[in-house]
Amino acid sequence: MIGFVGIAVIFIMVFGGYILAGGKLGIIMKALPFELMMIGGAAIGAFLISNDIPAVKHTLKDVGKVFKGPKWKHDDYRDLLCLLFELIRLARSNPVAIEEHIEVPEESTIFSKYPKILSDREAVNLIADTMRSASMNYDDPHQVEEVLDKRMEANLHHALHSSHALQSMADGLPALGIVAAVLGVIKTMGAIDQPPEVLGKMIGGALVGTFLGVFLAYGLVGPFSAKVKAVIEEDSHFYHLIREVLIANLHNHATNICIEVGRQNTPSHCRPSFGELEEALKIVKQEAA
Repeated sequence: MIGFVGIAVIFIMVFGGYILAGGKLGIIMKALPFELMMIGGAAIGAFLISNDIPAVKHTLKDVGKVFKGPKWKHDDYRDLLCLLFELIRLARSNPVAIEEHIEVPEESTIFSKYPKILSDREAVNLIADTMRSASMNYDDPHQVEEVLDKRMEANLHHALHSSHALQSMADGLPALGIVAAVLGVIKTMGAIDQPPEVLGKMIGGALVGTFLGVFLAYGLVGPFSAKVKAVIEEDSHFYHLIREVLIANLHNHATNICIEVGRQNTPSHCRPSFGELEEALKIVKQEAA
């Protein structure tokens, strides 16, 4: 919702200020379709040249994050802590029983309680792979921590590609606007024998290209890139929480301590309170009894 509000504010302030200052939209509206075709078309073409098909699809999908915001909410972090509590508790009490849950998570009675987490392949694989390593006596916390760090760094780098692609487009739009403006000037020079009022309109139309390139770069595409990056980085905290809890588990801390480590590493605006988490864990214990 805030994304739509931001876009509305940009258009109202820019064009509203222009009109209040005495500007006329006629010249802009007349030149806009052609300038937009040149600038927008060239930007899209350059985007397609510099990215493969999966990257294009990834970027188009991530544009929705501008309006949807982060995937993981307050309740999801609480559910993740409850899920990890159940898995760690079971792994310590019955190491054999945990195997069926981490080998086939889709059929796990524990994972099935948290469908949103189960639907995220990376979160499930991160949990399953790390707990499987622990069951194979690959229990050096520092080695596991290093592996997890490299894995999450690679995943974050891949996830941020859409933001980088959008930023590259934003960086190129002002120059494409100049290209469109130069073409407009060339057109104007071809009609140099026309009266000043005609030339004035033609020059004004040419300058729409410069305006449009800068406006799209800094008013829309650049902010889109920044928002996508911010959302992706915020969602990455969800996977860092998994890392913190499972590393604490490998250090053989008490289960409640492991979960508290995760709670403390949850972003403040998504962090469940101590009492709220205790109540949720109490329900989990009652269901398991």
